[in-house]
Amino acid sequence: MRIFIVEDEPVIAQRLERLLRAEAPDGRLDIDRYATFEAAQHALAEDKVDVVFLDLNLNGKDGFDLVKNAVSGAFHTVVVSAHTERAIEAFEIGVLDFVGKPFNAARIRNTLDRINGARASHPAATLAVRSAGRVDLVPVAELAYVRAAGSYAELILRNGTVHIHSKSLEKLLSILPASFERIHRSYLVRLDNIAQVRVREGSRYTAVLTTGEKLPIGRTRVEAVKRRLGNA
Repeated sequence: MRIFIVEDEPVIAQRLERLLRAEAPDGRLDIDRYATFEAAQHALAEDKVDVVFLDLNLNGKDGFDLVKNAVSGAFHTVVVSAHTERAIEAFEIGVLDFVGKPFNAARIRNTLDRINGARASHPAATLAVRSAGRVDLVPVAELAYVRAAGSYAELILRNGTVHIHSKSLEKLLSILPASFERIHRSYLVRLDNIAQVRVREGSRYTAVLTTGEKLPIGRTRVEAVKRRLGNA
């Protein structure tokens, strides 16, 4: 797993790196440290990373614009800050976790669990989307479903608008509300957007959305979908 630590206090950055290496299940982490977000941005443009641990106040500056930019990336963002009163605000724009300072080994272990598949404790209320050189926040309440598009994802809104997001389906599922279910390897769907589950020839299943649109349901996922819908 490739990790960037973006922290302007060397002692805290060193402690975070030490705890991450100690608490990682297999101990195999590739970690780089940066003292400014600008330095990290330069590295992000040239190299792939899985998770960025980002201090909210870098060099005395309010880093919330930096967080908004970071969460639009393909990687997960974890905010590390003493300003815990801003945790809900950070979760609402799509961070995977918010680690308050000071932190301990147990808290870092909990963060690693979330990185390795557990859902965020507070789901995102918006998704940050890069478009035409800017970052827009798309309300999750307007999202109907998500479709895989190679290593990216397409956000399909209730009004039919489509936005491209840099994150994979797997990473988006970890920050979306529990009302979203993975029904197929290529689709995440808001459950209240499903009007009916139909079985087709060959025991193949289809989710009929409230709009009338039909999406496939994977064979291994159909029972879970029916249970979540209450018609198992």
